[in-house]
Amino acid sequence: MSASRGSRRRRTRRRADMPLLGGARPPIAALLALLLAVAGTTALVLGDRDRALVDRAVLTSQQHVAEDGALSLRASLDESVTDIERAAAQFDGDRAGAPDALMDQLGKVYGKWRGTAVVDPGSGTLLAARGENIPLATVLGGKSDKAGQPGARNAKAPKAKDPEAGAPAPLGPQLVRLPSGETRMLVVAALRGERPRLLVASGTLNVPGISSGEDRSLLVVDSAGTVLASDGPSVARKAWAKGARKKAAAESAKTPEPGGHPGASGHLMGTGRGDTRMAVGYAAAGRVPGETSPAGGLGLSVVTSVEITEDPSAVRTQAFGLVAAGVLLVLALIVGWVLLTTVQRPLLQLYLESRRLARGELERPVRRFKGREPARVGAALESLRRQLLGERPTRSGRARGGFGTRGSVIVCAVVLLAWAAPLLLLVNRAGGTVAVPQQLVEDQRRRTDTASDRVRKALNEGWADVASVAQVIGADDREASEAADRAVLEKTLREHGRYRAVYVVDGAGKVLAHAGAAAHHPAGKAPHDDSVVQLNTSGKEPLIAAYAAVPGGKGRAVVGEYDPQFLVSMVTRPGLGQVWLIDKGHRIVAADRAHGFRAFTKLPSGHLDDLAVTAGKHPGKTSGTAVLHRGKGTSDLAAAAPFTGGGAVKDLGWQVVSSQPTSWLELPEYRAQRRTMLAGLLGVTAAVACLGWLHIIVIRPLLGLADQAEALAGGDRRTVLFPQHHDETGAVVRNLELIRQQLARPSGRT
Repeated sequence: MSASRGSRRRRTRRRADMPLLGGARPPIAALLALLLAVAGTTALVLGDRDRALVDRAVLTSQQHVAEDGALSLRASLDESVTDIERAAAQFDGDRAGAPDALMDQLGKVYGKWRGTAVVDPGSGTLLAARGENIPLATVLGGKSDKAGQPGARNAKAPKAKDPEAGAPAPLGPQLVRLPSGETRMLVVAALRGERPRLLVASGTLNVPGISSGEDRSLLVVDSAGTVLASDGPSVARKAWAKGARKKAAAESAKTPEPGGHPGASGHLMGTGRGDTRMAVGYAAAGRVPGETSPAGGLGLSVVTSVEITEDPSAVRTQAFGLVAAGVLLVLALIVGWVLLTTVQRPLLQLYLESRRLARGELERPVRRFKGREPARVGAALESLRRQLLGERPTRSGRARGGFGTRGSVIVCAVVLLAWAAPLLLLVNRAGGTVAVPQQLVEDQRRRTDTASDRVRKALNEGWADVASVAQVIGADDREASEAADRAVLEKTLREHGRYRAVYVVDGAGKVLAHAGAAAHHPAGKAPHDDSVVQLNTSGKEPLIAAYAAVPGGKGRAVVGEYDPQFLVSMVTRPGLGQVWLIDKGHRIVAADRAHGFRAFTKLPSGHLDDLAVTAGKHPGKTSGTAVLHRGKGTSDLAAAAPFTGGGAVKDLGWQVVSSQPTSWLELPEYRAQRRTMLAGLLGVTAAVACLGWLHIIVIRPLLGLADQAEALAGGDRRTVLFPQHHDETGAVVRNLELIRQQLARPSGRT
């Protein structure tokens, strides 16, 4: 009895010598824990998905529509402010005493202002005015509601009583509510000269360039939720619409996320009747920290809403998820049992046998092991035991048969991958027949139309800038000096990031003054008429330029070449898929940043080219064309919108084309597919990570251990054995080193 207790105590002490961390235990335990977590995740995420999630796709689309509108609104207002500030900066020096000339120049170049005026803020004198009455009391700080009359010269405007009674309004943009209920944006800029003067312009605050139609409402609201402009069906009296405006106004002051929309944005679901509900999106026309945007500080937001029809059906995946999770649990138990019996248990037994021999307990033979590597090490230990008893080294008895531990790990990996791979690649595929709400097709068209309108306006505004420079260069009767022209051009290039080069050419095409990158106007050719022109149809990058004739300049013209990256920024919008700007020959001129482009290549798909042809047949159309295209196992929302509205770009014939795979949409079928793929990916990751860990830490050292043990049993007494890791395999190596030292002594044993 006492001997048995002593044996148990010695065995317990020997097991205590084993490291608790490292070796086969951690990867096997981690594998079982991860497989259990993957099974639970699979059962949870693959539940039944109601068609109400279609609303999420539509809601997300409404948010993107509102964001596009907010960006378009902010860009338009910023450009208007910049126009007035630039005109005021150019109207100085010798020409500071001619306010009527400034009014005439603004009328020639910019036709968007409803009224303009030059005011003396000190005396309250209206020096010149054009267009509709301007509420100058707001500008001068007075209380009178009178204003200068259209075409008035040297009329009297209300005077500010004193600085304390009413301080002048600050420079920059401000919103003014007229007695008629309309909203005007006033832009105030200081005129430099001997006497301080103010240039004031009044413009209409319009809804952004989104086609509303009969089913969509658009609102522009201020920070208090007051509707400043609207389009589409009236929704102002509905309670949910007021809530949306309040939420948009409340979140307009939030700091935007890096890389996201420059301002707060979101969506919500309004109340409805029957099976119809109202999907609402809102976005603030704000600015990111550090960004210069005068309109971004006005607190404006865009709210869009559209009616949708609910579908009560559901996507059934819960039963599949439960079955998949149960199968994985069974496989986890099988894999755990295989690894325990073929890897961990033999390693522990090898450690005990080698420790017994190293301690000199040689009476009992070494037990026989199953598996190739444990059997090889066990046979070598038995040979070493006999050598310690006085026998000569021999190579007989080396074990070569059996299934190896590496094979066991590979079989376990194959079993787990057989569960995960179908989920990742085959099961629950949505295919190209998923029902896509028609509202998403309409939103794709509207957003593409908005992008087209945004690019068109930006190019037209660029031409207006160039025309303004041409007015300055050609304003005097005398020929402007080259140095003065270059100074104006360099200032224009600094103020506008849309150009990469601005220069002046004469009637023969010779460059007279230049700022920025190299000029690409064809040498020896006369300048183009006032317009935006595409200079090439091949090459590494598109060359687009705005031409504006210099008044009285004898054929001279100012040319502004657009930076290709400016066009890229114009068509880059989140949630719109791949976007291309194409020319009249359907060659790509620009594309969104996420996908890039090669200049003047064709559209990547024939159905996109056909769609562009269809859209180009209706040049007078106010909106683009969109379709749901279904191919072999795939489908996408495709839209094309040509330039409409005229201006300097009327002869370009450009279009914006977009394509968004339906698999990117938040539809229930695709959500089920993505979640199924997620479960498969988690299973693959768990299997590869843990079994790879086991192979690196245990299996490879075990293969080396078998070679070392056989070499030592074959008579190699000079090779010192060092353990690689502090684990079961390393413990066996340490014991072999002790046996080697014993065999290396003259007596051959202790």
